[in-house]
Amino acid sequence: MILVIAEKPSVAQSIAKVLGATSRKDGYLEGNNYIVSWCVGHLVGLADASSYDERYAKWRYDDLPIVPEEWLFEVPKDKAQQFKVLRDLMKDKRVTELVCATDAGREGELIFRLVYNKAGCTKPFKRLWISSLEDAAIREGFDHLRDGSDYDKLYEAALSRSKADWIVGINGTRLFTTLYKKKLVVGRVQTPTLAMLVEREGKITTFHKEKYFNIHVEKDGLTADMEKIKTVEEAKTIAAACDKKQAVISSVRKETKTVNPPKLYDLTTLQREANRYYSFTAQQTLDLVQSLYEKKLLTYPRTDSQFITDDMEGTARQVIDIICRKVSIFDGIRHDPDMKRIINNAKVTDHHAIIPTVQLEKQDLFELPQSEQKVLSLVGMRLLAATGEKHIYDETLITLSCEGYEFKSKGKTVTQEGWKAVEQRFKASLKTKDKEDPEKVLPAVNENDILSPVSASVTEHYTTPPKPYTEDTLLSAMETAGNDEFDDDTEKKGLGTPATRAGIIEKLVKSGFIERKGKSLVPTKDGSNLVCVLPEQITSPTMTAEWENTLMQIERGNADADVFLKGIVQMTGDLVKAYPFLSDAEANRFESGKEVVGKCPRCGSPVYVGKGNYYCSSKECSFCMWEDNKFFASKKKKLTKKIAKELLDKGWCRVKGLYTPKKPQLYDAIIKLDDTGGKYVSFKMEFDK
Repeated sequence: MILVIAEKPSVAQSIAKVLGATSRKDGYLEGNNYIVSWCVGHLVGLADASSYDERYAKWRYDDLPIVPEEWLFEVPKDKAQQFKVLRDLMKDKRVTELVCATDAGREGELIFRLVYNKAGCTKPFKRLWISSLEDAAIREGFDHLRDGSDYDKLYEAALSRSKADWIVGINGTRLFTTLYKKKLVVGRVQTPTLAMLVEREGKITTFHKEKYFNIHVEKDGLTADMEKIKTVEEAKTIAAACDKKQAVISSVRKETKTVNPPKLYDLTTLQREANRYYSFTAQQTLDLVQSLYEKKLLTYPRTDSQFITDDMEGTARQVIDIICRKVSIFDGIRHDPDMKRIINNAKVTDHHAIIPTVQLEKQDLFELPQSEQKVLSLVGMRLLAATGEKHIYDETLITLSCEGYEFKSKGKTVTQEGWKAVEQRFKASLKTKDKEDPEKVLPAVNENDILSPVSASVTEHYTTPPKPYTEDTLLSAMETAGNDEFDDDTEKKGLGTPATRAGIIEKLVKSGFIERKGKSLVPTKDGSNLVCVLPEQITSPTMTAEWENTLMQIERGNADADVFLKGIVQMTGDLVKAYPFLSDAEANRFESGKEVVGKCPRCGSPVYVGKGNYYCSSKECSFCMWEDNKFFASKKKKLTKKIAKELLDKGWCRVKGLYTPKKPQLYDAIIKLDDTGGKYVSFKMEFDK
């Protein structure tokens, strides 16, 4: 008999139905010379540190770093029963070979191999590699089973990833937890992700908005602009010079522009757009797509490809026809798909892009939960859009001259909606408003036309700070993290994988290091403090992206797993050595409950926000900056938290609106921290050259 092991019960049932294994047993199905059973996620995992030595049950700095010589694996108590079922089946004399039918990817391979090895099984096994749970896909997969050894390198990469995460996580978490007397979870991928959020929040906090002015001249429905004038005096002078004067059209430039259809969805782009359109978290989207996959309505979700292979063209055409007939928002749409846009065999490695399946024909969509309907509509929309025509429009740039000044007006006229017609149909079905810039049609004018008289006006604007990360923009940042540091020939993998990024975000939320505010993700005080105390090798997205790239090379047989792990062990040992002790004030950073604005320039301890001041947390240090100190008071300014943070971070800060009794107008200057170590902190002023 052949033992087939799937990753979860629902998948096992789909496979068993196709194979004819319909007799239900305790923990498996049997029939037609097949036994089909399942794991329950990770049945076997790396043992905890205390399994190697009882003294590791207590977290102590002196025991670090902990690096096993021989790795131990254990079965969680709540999964012991199903492991016993699998082990007994593997030892069953009726079973002559196995089929690994866990998810076709790195983690799925690890799940099966750890169970296989822990059970002491030596029977030969084949690999089922499919991208859909449709009956036809399962049959085809069993007709083309591959030898299990073909995926040895995939397993090697998966195990290396697991061991690296264990080494960094166990040692980093224990190191900083024992030093700071608070559980601080450190992770190979989640910590650099947190660092990106903290960096963005820092840019927002220290942002100084600047005022600028735009000038507009208008006549006969044509409005042209001059933008980003720095002072109101200059803007008003120009507006006064042009108002009620004659303007001449100096140039009319028309350019035809094309926007190609978007690519199909991989998991990350689907998660991003589901967040943008529906405010779904990355994890919610992954769960919904996984559910639709198990219902045979979508193809395999954990993919990083945005193309399909040429042998799928017929199926994809069939799916497009079903979408146009079955999905109500596309009812009646005329669509002649251009299939060559989505077919690229070279861009498909393990799995193709996410698309609906032909099972859609039989499904009553209104029986699905509304959230699943939304995701299915989104994926259907993208398949139609990706195979649509180009979006073409004419962009017109009009330049007019008035009293020696130039003003510009830009507009566009769509000549072919193309794929955007599908997207607009989808957006119209949403309750939210479309934020895309509306089409601006300009009046017909020619060069040397005279407009007289024109009216001129001035509007006031402010520069805006960077926006907080949303799940959409954070996923994009994780996907491209560290890419600038790699050669053009290097495959770029960023932070994490499509399969793990959602879980990383959720771990940071559950750990209390980030929080959701509406659609925004922002670091908490503990999250900011953690990044502040960690060294660059732990917080650097570049280094973690390099590790991810090395894992991919291990998977392809181009890198050595032992060399990779030796590098991880070396880095971890260096990290422990770099933190032999902390001052009492630094060790209490997370227990104080006080807000930290930076590091003390004298002793390096945290500087806290006090009542009317910013003071060093070390009892041995007298560093203190007062909000109403004489220097700032003389200029009718307060030393705000934002200014204090910049002074401590950079040593200087640009301050606007300073007062002097010598002149009637306010002025701007660069304030520098000029601390000599005395009782009072000094400042000095510089001006832009």
